[in-house]
Amino acid sequence: MDQASGLRKLKEEYSGTKPVIGSSPPGTKIIAVSSGKGGVGKSTISINLAISIARKGKRVLVLDGDLGLANINVMLGIIPKYTLYHVIKGIKTIQEIILSTPEGIDIIPGASGYSQLADLDKVSRDTLINGFSELGNYDFILIDTGAGIHATVISLVLAADEVLIVTTPEPTSITDSYGLIKSVIAKNRNYKLNVLINKAKDDIEGRRVAKRVIEISEKFLNVVPRAVGVIYKDEEVEKSILAQKPFFLYSPRSKATHCVSLVCDTLVKEKVQEMEVERNLSSYFKKFFQLADNEKLG
Repeated sequence: MDQASGLRKLKEEYSGTKPVIGSSPPGTKIIAVSSGKGGVGKSTISINLAISIARKGKRVLVLDGDLGLANINVMLGIIPKYTLYHVIKGIKTIQEIILSTPEGIDIIPGASGYSQLADLDKVSRDTLINGFSELGNYDFILIDTGAGIHATVISLVLAADEVLIVTTPEPTSITDSYGLIKSVIAKNRNYKLNVLINKAKDDIEGRRVAKRVIEISEKFLNVVPRAVGVIYKDEEVEKSILAQKPFFLYSPRSKATHCVSLVCDTLVKEKVQEMEVERNLSSYFKKFFQLADNEKLG
């Protein structure tokens, strides 16, 4: 099967009816974008997916949650003067560090080299939570977490409404994705798991990898992650990274851009589940700190 035919099949399977801009109900969906190992394109997917969602007329915020190696701003060619670190320390407010980009998304730059988020004292936690309450409403918030199964990563994932696990056809990536799924469902068996296959040479390989992840998860963990799409390996992606410009804009007609658009369609058309409390970054971090504390006690 050639890639053109593969793209048509992907559109039929993952997208269905294309959503109308503004058709989804009000509410904020918080999605953690994570991976079992580094180097699979997680941050690249986060940025380009965010831009694609924004093109649907949605307000989108990306939080760089990889606090040890924050790099979302680097991928956009931006060097922030202030980061989340300055908010934690009470030096700046969230509004003063947030970056509104020409790409139509807002970015909260992570505190590179400052990875002890779960160990913040009560004053620092309250400063952070109160700061996030100042933000306006967003339709989507993407949390670009670190890679792996560190307790902080798992808490960042579980505090969100669902997770998008990015994996590649490499055997080590598949194995590590399974490890991430296992760590997440050990804490919450009912958590919503989405799997996205990146850097697939074609539709057949992408489907094979997705099937493998789903089958081993069902066999050994008794959970069935949902496959939400395949992103083809595309030399335009590598070019865009070097140019520090998202491939969605750098090469809008590329295979990777089309694939991301299909994933976007799947996520945007879904209804936001009604919740008893308002969902925003303030409530997200309250839940994160509670999960982190429980992990220490457990």
